[in-house]
Amino acid sequence: MKGDRRKEIIRAWKEKKASPGIYALRCAATGEVWVAPSRNLDAQQNGIWFTLRMGTHPNKVLQSVWNAQGEASFAYEIVERIEDEDLTGYLLDSILKERLQHWRATLGAGLAVG
Repeated sequence: MKGDRRKEIIRAWKEKKASPGIYALRCAATGEVWVAPSRNLDAQQNGIWFTLRMGTHPNKVLQSVWNAQGEASFAYEIVERIEDEDLTGYLLDSILKERLQHWRATLGAGLAVG
């Protein structure tokens, strides 16, 4: 039975749909917030935390705050999911850009990438 269960888990993982949207990184110690779009919100935090731990995140301000305040001061938050599965790549990118601007203005946030 182990082999069947393993195959079932692998199949379910492959069929899982990516969930695009906007996420925020919050530093509790400083009150700063950064936002960015993602094509896969559920997997995004691992990549961000990896680059920050390695000291290679492209946003140097975010990296310096991480270095000064530490991982325990940071939270990853999904602020909006884009639910429409029928969007083309171009349309999804356009919506993500629009929603990113909205959330940057709403939260008074910096851009989490670049």
